[in-house]
Amino acid sequence: MSTADLAPAFFAAAVVILLTCRLVSIVVTRLGQPAVVGEMIAGVLLGPSVFGLVAPGLSERIFPADLLPLLYVVGQIGLAALMFHAGHEFRRYAERGLAGSAVAISAAGVLIPGALGLALTFAAHGRVDLFVDGVPLGVTAAFVAIALAITAFPMLARIITERAMSGTRHGSLALASGATDDVLAWLMLAGLLSVAAGELRPALMTVGGSLVFALVMLFVVRRFLAWSMRRPGWSDETRLLVTIAVLFAAAWFTDVIELYVVFGAFCVGMAMPRGEAAERVVHSTHSVTRVIFLPMFFTYSGLHTRFDVFAEPAVLIFGLAAVVVAVIGKFGGCWGAARLCGESNSVALRVGALMNARGLMQLIALNIGLQAGIVSSELFAALVLVALVTTTMTTPVLSRLERRDAKSSTVIGPPVPASAT
Repeated sequence: MSTADLAPAFFAAAVVILLTCRLVSIVVTRLGQPAVVGEMIAGVLLGPSVFGLVAPGLSERIFPADLLPLLYVVGQIGLAALMFHAGHEFRRYAERGLAGSAVAISAAGVLIPGALGLALTFAAHGRVDLFVDGVPLGVTAAFVAIALAITAFPMLARIITERAMSGTRHGSLALASGATDDVLAWLMLAGLLSVAAGELRPALMTVGGSLVFALVMLFVVRRFLAWSMRRPGWSDETRLLVTIAVLFAAAWFTDVIELYVVFGAFCVGMAMPRGEAAERVVHSTHSVTRVIFLPMFFTYSGLHTRFDVFAEPAVLIFGLAAVVVAVIGKFGGCWGAARLCGESNSVALRVGALMNARGLMQLIALNIGLQAGIVSSELFAALVLVALVTTTMTTPVLSRLERRDAKSSTVIGPPVPASAT
């Protein structure tokens, strides 16, 4: 496909993607789900499992193979903007004395589902056809472990905001734990890909580049952004341009050192200062890119998801087992860690439910694994199933917990005033 043909093909595909994502999001929001869940589902519907199956010829015309790299790049812009917003949100709640509990919950949320994922993958070896030839079993098992350990921090932040839980103990604790969880998961994923490449140089570049990036963010970028937000005479458009330039530079650098776009964007969001000017910039960045660019990423993921692989019973059993293991490991592990840290059962259950959502972040990791050639289409589909189930169950579980607590408080009744005794 020539460059001249690529532009109209992209615009035609963009119309289909944006309208489909919006329509599905409207439906799922009426069912009590966040809009981003609808975009995840829409991405799968536009892929070969539904649209490609019902109308294969039309699917190929709307989404030709030459268009996929462009969808990937545009989707990365949406991811960078989303993680920039998530980093800014995290900073808002990071200073609430939650460090001890957040670290413990995050550790449990990584180690327990990770260990169960390792065990499940080793048990499936030789029984289920989902391994890539030439990729060591240990690499595949470690990837599954990391994928199950991930928490969908951007989606978690969105759910907490939409349900007015930002000022609650469980909301703040889940945000702090989820961010720590994902930072650990991305570092482990970067290390795994270096091992998979069979070279020491990528690992050294990741570690060394991470140190350089951290120092630059702490001593240069943070101060520069604070200066640019309060500089007199600058318009909001100028501040937005400067912020986007810094955001893209960070995304470029972390992508080069194999920490990936999401990590750099998240750190820039954390480096943004507080204040009205900064809030306007963050809102402007998030509002446009979130609506236009992020659906491209979900569609790119959906175009690589083939649920027809579940026609093989062993693959379907593995996918269902992965869902069970993921829920037990993350929900159960985070609930148990919160209880051990002295949190009430009500808070611990809500933290477990929120941390269990994997959604967008797991899809990002799966696409990275697919691009690196260490994830097969069968494993990709099985783990997409995990992302969909664990994310869609979050809101119903939270609603059930709220109804239970409301019913319990009604049964117990208000406390009797001391004067009445």
